[in-house]
Amino acid sequence: MSFNKKLLWGGLGWVMGGPIGAILGYAFASMNENQSSPRVGSGQQSRFHSVTKPADFVISILVLFAKVMKADGQLLKSELDYVKRFLKQQFGIHQTRELMAVFKDILEQDYPLKDVCRQIQRSMDHSSRLELVHVLFGLSAADGHVHPDEVRVIQTIANYLNINRNDYESIKAMFARDEKAAYRILDVSPSVSNDELKRAFRKMANKFHPDKVAHLGVEMQKLAEEKFKAVNDAYQQIKKDRGIS
Repeated sequence: MSFNKKLLWGGLGWVMGGPIGAILGYAFASMNENQSSPRVGSGQQSRFHSVTKPADFVISILVLFAKVMKADGQLLKSELDYVKRFLKQQFGIHQTRELMAVFKDILEQDYPLKDVCRQIQRSMDHSSRLELVHVLFGLSAADGHVHPDEVRVIQTIANYLNINRNDYESIKAMFARDEKAAYRILDVSPSVSNDELKRAFRKMANKFHPDKVAHLGVEMQKLAEEKFKAVNDAYQQIKKDRGIS
């Protein structure tokens, strides 16, 4: 087994138990050198972890990627390219090939979305779950259009992950833009006062700060900077519109 593969599979924790572990069972069994892969369902691997590890996050996002990609009844090249870019950014070219093989197996399976999300919700910290929703919207927007069927699936996932509606709408507004998107990103109404606007900006900037997902690794932290930048851009846009210096 390659050194990189050992790092990935060795870092897997709670995802190897429950419905996610069952989904991955066939994929792991079909991989070469599967004797060195983690054994699904062992007590040690199904233990919950207080802090999400990078490998746990990536396997979880692959499972949810598949659900979003199949929502509109078609698998687009732009979406597969997004998945590949995401994996290359996190793990490099060699390990991306291995993970894409796992992902193709996941795409061919059906699974209980509610049960999968409940496993994630119980075991993954809130900031990581917010990043999950953000990355899923990035996938949906990969072809330049956020499809309504994909939005409905992402909203269902967010509900199962115990993401409140305001946080969900804030992240959604970063991708589904209109004249009021800046206000939705900051979770305020257009009638809000300038002082309330400033407080809302500080609150959202803290909530979406990249340091909140530092435990997922440097590359994921860089990706999380997109949310932070969207919050800042929204604040600057409203300030400009209102003539605030």
